[in-house]
Amino acid sequence: MSHDYPNIARELLQGLGGAENLEQAAHCVTRLRLALKDPSRVDKAALSRIDLVKGSFFTGGLFQIVIGPGEVERVYAALREITGMAAATIADVKQKGAGKTNAMQRLVRVFSDVFMPILPALIIAGLLMGVNNLMGAKGMFIADKTLLEAYPSLDGVWSLINLMANTAFVFLPALVGWSAAKRFGGSEILGIVLGLMLVHPDLLNAWNYGKAVAGLDGQSLPYFDIFGWLRIEKVGYQGQILPILMAAYVMSVIEKWLRARVPNAIQLLVVPITTIVVTGVLALAIIGPVTRHLGILITEGVVMLFNVAPVLGGAIFGLLYAPLVITGMHHMFLAVDLQLIATQGGTFIWPMIVMSNLAQGSAALAVFYMSRNARERSMASTSAISAYFGITEPAMFGVNLRYKFPFYAALIGSALGSIFLSLNKIQASAIGVGGLPGFISIIPQYIPTFIVGMVIAMVVPFLLTCGLSMKIIRPGYRVA
Repeated sequence: MSHDYPNIARELLQGLGGAENLEQAAHCVTRLRLALKDPSRVDKAALSRIDLVKGSFFTGGLFQIVIGPGEVERVYAALREITGMAAATIADVKQKGAGKTNAMQRLVRVFSDVFMPILPALIIAGLLMGVNNLMGAKGMFIADKTLLEAYPSLDGVWSLINLMANTAFVFLPALVGWSAAKRFGGSEILGIVLGLMLVHPDLLNAWNYGKAVAGLDGQSLPYFDIFGWLRIEKVGYQGQILPILMAAYVMSVIEKWLRARVPNAIQLLVVPITTIVVTGVLALAIIGPVTRHLGILITEGVVMLFNVAPVLGGAIFGLLYAPLVITGMHHMFLAVDLQLIATQGGTFIWPMIVMSNLAQGSAALAVFYMSRNARERSMASTSAISAYFGITEPAMFGVNLRYKFPFYAALIGSALGSIFLSLNKIQASAIGVGGLPGFISIIPQYIPTFIVGMVIAMVVPFLLTCGLSMKIIRPGYRVA
């Protein structure tokens, strides 16, 4: 279906209080992110009547308009053409609204700015890793055999996919180093170098750190012996998030301090080498060991909660994840997922995220089934499909929150599905697509149970929404 994007952009500007009220604009996968001079001038009722607009809200110092994947890029292009605004990144726009946020929102914004650019690489790696896990799972397709055992000719394919899947996780500190340096205002190439240094092959692989500490297999911790008085652990940080995140911040601070004081004529000679040497020593001697142990404590605390009270943990997560998406605070869970994968070999957080996404999709699908209104049915159907493949904002803002009870039904379905997964200790080996294809990234022996959880998360919201629509009088529904 073709849309008049310039006209939609003009209507948006009118609802936003005019072009003069718009300071800066950017977009993510589904939303326009807008920095406004005066948010009180926004006419939300007028915005809600615009074609393609599925919802709008103010959070994190920015006004956000939910449009949906693909369409948001075209609306943004039309908006720029009409206003003459320069292209801006999400980080640029967030900086404009920084003064209107609290400390927690600023912290969440940092996680979002760092991890969102590298998320596609992590999802691709997770899907490929899931395919490899399925190929190597005994009894998944053939009784008492893996596909590799039944068809030895697949070994080359398995090895190639394994190489592709592991790349993003093995060199994760380099990806985070690039993105974090960009976010903190440092040199992106130095961020990459710093990240690669933390996974250098001369360092003890992080996966073997525990064995070396315990003295297993004859291993012991190697050290850099500096002048006989300083010993630095010769250990890598593969798959770790906190060490490179903090190191990139320190590196950026040092680099900016030097650039402000070193003469331009010798900056290229002095600044990069000084920055890398100083930050490298700090990263290996202090930042790395401290943040590694901090990360271990965080993951152990999360694991303990779900081990001691799986029902409570699953219920809380299932009920709160969707509201956290509304505020943008859900981005913090990506760091927890990666830390769990690095230290525990799998994450139980990401499978519950799938439950929340599927539940929102099913609630929107129920609205499609019960509604008579053509525009509402169109929005509900497309939003449900989007949620089933991991993007829930159109379903939440465009459909479920509009009528409230579908949103509550989705929260109940998400909570029940998450409790089921938590009780059965379901884990994913990597991050994948947070929807129907999510089973690919689940550790193979948990896949059948995970699929049961998917059914719970999908059926409960659908039935609840249909049932509630029969009780709650709403124009446009089949049963009033």
